[in-house]
Amino acid sequence: MVLDTSTLRVAFGVMAFVLGLLFYFSAYRTTRSPYSGWWCVALVFFLSGSAAFLLNGTAQQWWANTLGNVLLVLGSAAVWAGARSLREVPPLRWVFAGVPLVTLVASAVDNPGTNTWSGGAVLLAAMCLTVGLASRELWRLEPGYSRVRVPMAAAAAGLSAFYFGRLVYFLLEGPNGPTFVTYFGSAVTTLVTMVLLVVVSFSMAALSTEQQTRALRMVATRDDLTGLLNRKAFLDLAAELLNDRVVTQGTGALILADLDHFKAVNDTHGHAAGDLALQAFAGACRDTVRSTDLVGRYGGEEFILLIPGASADRAQKTAAEVSRRLAQIPTVDGLHMPTVSYGVALYDSGTSDLDDLIASADRALYEAKSLGRNRTVHSDGIG
Repeated sequence: MVLDTSTLRVAFGVMAFVLGLLFYFSAYRTTRSPYSGWWCVALVFFLSGSAAFLLNGTAQQWWANTLGNVLLVLGSAAVWAGARSLREVPPLRWVFAGVPLVTLVASAVDNPGTNTWSGGAVLLAAMCLTVGLASRELWRLEPGYSRVRVPMAAAAAGLSAFYFGRLVYFLLEGPNGPTFVTYFGSAVTTLVTMVLLVVVSFSMAALSTEQQTRALRMVATRDDLTGLLNRKAFLDLAAELLNDRVVTQGTGALILADLDHFKAVNDTHGHAAGDLALQAFAGACRDTVRSTDLVGRYGGEEFILLIPGASADRAQKTAAEVSRRLAQIPTVDGLHMPTVSYGVALYDSGTSDLDDLIASADRALYEAKSLGRNRTVHSDGIG
């Protein structure tokens, strides 16, 4: 059976247009998630690129063919940017701008007016790279994100492998080679892409909804000022961690931290300066702890950290590093960052009561203050 490439491209364009409208109204307008937004952009690029190729064989081919190549690469780059947004990471400029630019140059210098495969090798390599990066981003999502991430990642990986095969046979045989035409030609590729877009569209809606749900959950569990966990969220997660021996290794440390003479900061420099000090301390904590540690604002100028697997020495070094980072923040309008007092309570496999653990750390913190502040004190024994 001979596949009519032009007809398939028209069908692909119509399908991309319909999917774009459906996805915009059913997913993006209801969720406003960055992921669904990027997919809408990707569909627009794919639709425009497919339309540009319809001018091949006409007097407009010299610019339409080059433009089509660039639009396809921009579409796959948008797919990658969307996958990256699920981890709340912005797209890298060299991928989103540099790869399409290289494709543009390669196509423009390869006689696009007479060569429908102008810059073909660069185009195929760019598609393989960007789709492969999208697959990588989906695989990197945490397992609990959504079950649909696995088939989405597999589909992207399969498409990236398909483009790699196209690239290999393009280089070996050229665009008119028998294997390339039969298995990797434009008609086959358009058909494969159509099927994949239809299949993954159902998963896209699920991931968009999940992204919105996570964003709302983030707002509900975060302190507005510092961005750290709020008190309730920290206590809930800490209680879970204490009962998860796989993560905690049965031991760890809980640290209560209190900014010294914080009232004087507010009285002398104003509440805006106090907010700045709180945000600076929160940033120092984020830059110090591991991804498996918990950090929250306990109330006012008091913060709380749970460090699974930490020894007394590790807890001491963590507190010292947070204070060191805080002290390095430049003076702002005469405001020097305050020092910090810490109370540390260790726990072991027999510890299950979070309230008792916090009470032990609080007693140690009170002792640190009574000894002159700006120091770390450990509670007696295991919390």
